[in-house]
Amino acid sequence: MILLTIDTVATLCAANVWSADAGRELGRAVRDPGKGHAEILMAVIDEALAAAGRSYRDLGGVAAAVGPGSFTGIRVGVAAARGLALALGVPATGVTTLDALAEEARTAFPGRPVIAALDARRDELYVAAYGTDGSLTSAPMAMRLPQGAELAAGADFVLTGSGARMIAEAAGRLFDIAGEAATADIATYARLAARQGFAGGKPKPLYLRAADAKPQEGFALPRRDG
Repeated sequence: MILLTIDTVATLCAANVWSADAGRELGRAVRDPGKGHAEILMAVIDEALAAAGRSYRDLGGVAAAVGPGSFTGIRVGVAAARGLALALGVPATGVTTLDALAEEARTAFPGRPVIAALDARRDELYVAAYGTDGSLTSAPMAMRLPQGAELAAGADFVLTGSGARMIAEAAGRLFDIAGEAATADIATYARLAARQGFAGGKPKPLYLRAADAKPQEGFALPRRDG
């Protein structure tokens, strides 16, 4: 099966074409627009398909990074994946940012438990912990920095993600840090998506707290009948 995977949860806008049968990447395209992912995502997908020598009709599935991350970015990627899957008549799935980062950490430090942590701003982190076999030991959640440091005290964890150094400094001791990025390599998302398959259903955004932007009060106009 040929799988298209997209990631727009952080500053990158990335797409990957992956052969699930061969277990390898066929082509990719990655840009770093910072924001405005919706305006360039389809062009990035076209670039990845061209690099792979494939077209939309070759795709057997679509996957997307589902966060946590940028609220707007997550929505762009998930909506694109679901729309493409519907138009092409193929299944779609999602991979969390924390799972992908933890997968990369396990590759760098085999046999070690992992904490994947993202800087969520406002003195919060998005955090998940994983055992030596890769299974979740602490489900993804938003937490304050002291909670993250307390969680990391429980074992010889490898830390990864944009919040990794924050936890290490709060805990006041040395940790192995696998990386400090806000998202994983696009091929990692593709590999995990191919491995997990599509039994979990369509991709859904993973929001671990309410959006920062809220409707302003006092500016709503009353509904007019007729």
